[in-house]
Amino acid sequence: MALVAAACSSSASNIQGLDSSRRERRHRDSSCSSSRIVVVSKLEQGIPAAGSSKSFGILKDRRDFSSSSNFFLKIRHLQARQNNLGDEIFRWLSTQQKSDGKLDSYATWCMSLAVMISVMITPADAQAFVNTSTQRFLSDELVTINLFRNSTPSVVYITNLAVRRDAFTSDIMEVPQGSGSGFVWDKDGHIVTNYHVIRGASDLKITMGDQSTHEASIVGYDQDKDVAVLKIDASSNKTLRPLPLGNSSELLVGQKVFAIGNPFGLDHTLTTGVISGLRREITSAANGRPIQDVIQTDAAINPGNSGGPLLDSSGNLIGINTAIYSPSGASSGVGFSIPVDTVAGIVDQIIKYGKVTRPVLGISFAPDQSVEQLGVSGVLVLGASPDGPAGKAGLRSTTRDAYGRLVMGDIIVSMNGQKISKGSDLYKILDACKVGQTVNLEVLRGEETVTMTITLEARD
Repeated sequence: MALVAAACSSSASNIQGLDSSRRERRHRDSSCSSSRIVVVSKLEQGIPAAGSSKSFGILKDRRDFSSSSNFFLKIRHLQARQNNLGDEIFRWLSTQQKSDGKLDSYATWCMSLAVMISVMITPADAQAFVNTSTQRFLSDELVTINLFRNSTPSVVYITNLAVRRDAFTSDIMEVPQGSGSGFVWDKDGHIVTNYHVIRGASDLKITMGDQSTHEASIVGYDQDKDVAVLKIDASSNKTLRPLPLGNSSELLVGQKVFAIGNPFGLDHTLTTGVISGLRREITSAANGRPIQDVIQTDAAINPGNSGGPLLDSSGNLIGINTAIYSPSGASSGVGFSIPVDTVAGIVDQIIKYGKVTRPVLGISFAPDQSVEQLGVSGVLVLGASPDGPAGKAGLRSTTRDAYGRLVMGDIIVSMNGQKISKGSDLYKILDACKVGQTVNLEVLRGEETVTMTITLEARD
């Protein structure tokens, strides 16, 4: 208001110097007075005056409205009235022109400056509640948006097709029997996903981020770790964008993560969460073998997300979304991802050899619950192939005598000095071994303990 008053005073003095007419001077004084009345009335009505130190009264109004449930609505109303201030000022200027016939250029300049200053000093936090023509995002929102835009072209939708015979016409048809997610591993066209996504497929169809579709072939898979590698014709899609690999050994609980996949057939869906736990253990959906060092996250993982990537805040791959813990089958905030350090070694072997070479003993063993019922701790050998490593070393299988009574086989209690209480303990030790390595096995045979040496061989 001070700026407006000063402008009117300056205008009056300049016009007085130009024209000595008393009537004209009285007319201008009266006009200036009326402008002051207009400015005061606007402040009383809640419409801010140009140049007011209260910055349109928004700071005061916001304090008054802070306890009201209609705070956001009133803020928008104040913003709307602020936007209409310019129109009201120009209407006032037009009125002055009609009454005076001519307006001082200095007064016009002062009025414009007052409007500009008042707009610039409007509190930013008050404007944050109002939708403007230019959409604004918070810094963490921009990170998420850019991550999704950059990573989406690397995520694919996998359709598992199976051959079925029509019950009425006996015609052979190819129908979808499942779907899942995957991601581009390299520019040669390799796609990585879960084995259970492609299990039992006669054909596989890959839908890329640009909605183009490709036929895929199976390069190889690892049932034990639930990982599979597919391949599409890279020449038909020259814009393949592999995901950058992260380091799962450096992950921390509480770290923010992002999951991209196709839950329930909804392609390229983003969910966010944090790492809830590390070094979890789950069982493979293919054969029940335990998978160690799994990442637990509360990012929503639903049916269809299997095989999709789990990313860190930089967009680096840190895991493959594999399983959820849920009584209903939908996300309950407990999801699991195979760490990228495990996946990378498996994928490299599959691409190079077409399979994963893993050492085995060549035995089958009883479920843990059955052994517990016998009151012993360890792994009960049910069968040992004569041509396998354990059979060659003399490990005994479970059999029946001439009367049909069960004769228990050897019970493995330790390997290389590490205690074995259940099947998962045996798998953990074998995962750390190599083909051709010699191990010392301690077994319980009847009432005595027997130690033997076994040379591990590759699985056929």
